[in-house]
Amino acid sequence: MQLLKETIKKIEPLNKEAMKKSKERVDSLVKPIGSLGKLEEIVVKLAGITGNIYPKADNKAVIVMAGDHGVCEEGVAAAPKEVTLKQAIGMTQGVTGVCAMAKQTNSDVVVVDVGINGKVNNESIINKKIKHGTNNITKGPAMTRNEAIKSIEVGITIANEEINKGKNILTTGEIGIGNTTPSAAILSSLSGIEPKEITWVGANLPMDRLENKINCVRTAIEINEPKNDDPIDILAKVGGLEIGGMTGIMLAGAANRIPIVLDGFICTVAALIAYNIEPKVKDYLISSHSSMEKGAKYASDLLGLKPMLDMNMRLGEGSGGVLAFNIIDAALSMNNEMITFDEAGIKAI
Repeated sequence: MQLLKETIKKIEPLNKEAMKKSKERVDSLVKPIGSLGKLEEIVVKLAGITGNIYPKADNKAVIVMAGDHGVCEEGVAAAPKEVTLKQAIGMTQGVTGVCAMAKQTNSDVVVVDVGINGKVNNESIINKKIKHGTNNITKGPAMTRNEAIKSIEVGITIANEEINKGKNILTTGEIGIGNTTPSAAILSSLSGIEPKEITWVGANLPMDRLENKINCVRTAIEINEPKNDDPIDILAKVGGLEIGGMTGIMLAGAANRIPIVLDGFICTVAALIAYNIEPKVKDYLISSHSSMEKGAKYASDLLGLKPMLDMNMRLGEGSGGVLAFNIIDAALSMNNEMITFDEAGIKAI
């Protein structure tokens, strides 16, 4: 708990002076003011995060948290939970979806076992296991409050390690068969939205099993009674270890003035937990894409961040975040390579 408390205390507001200077410079570049739209907004936000009007994001990583879910016993997922471990191993071999995209953006992939169900014999997977998957949330809490805090602190620890290695931009990913179920339960608990409005098929669950999944989300909330004003209570009662891990990454990024790019539905739900722990963390987050998962738009709207891309994606793993690195690179290239009207000897109207 001490690491979490110390991290929260370090989170400060954005540097408004740097943002003002950045906007003035961006507006003076040889283009109509505002003509590069969101690219301009990204540069100004990164200036506020870093305090530098020439921010850098050239040392990238996606941190992938892996954990299993006891609620899979209820038939809420199409794939067996053993796939979590297999995909984690695949990531260390560079052969999963996010790995292919990470190679294209020259991003490191960091895989963390925070709660895989089973023994992991792979030195390339960081062992931070808290327990062998969460408990079945339709029968009781996913984990204890202490375990939930530990999962957040795992994320903080790993993010701090990567930042200390020189990483200046991070995105969060996850692997966890069944994790759209606890994500829907968290979102419903925070927002009061009915489970049927935000629960969807995840990784290709057959439509004839969707009603059962919705009922499992509803049952989990009814049995566990998560407190909607206590984000850690919600995480502990109906959440996931990998969701807690991603929450910690976001808090650590904000504490270190490092931008964190959000992936899709599950990652955005983790961001809601982080935001409800410390609202200032929101200013350090960049939303990458509009996931096809039904609850994703509700989660983004509740967080108050608009995704930059709409690519009909729903893979997870951090894939949308890594894809968005390209857009951020374009924004920073604009900032670094374009000249101003004065430098071009042009008198602007």
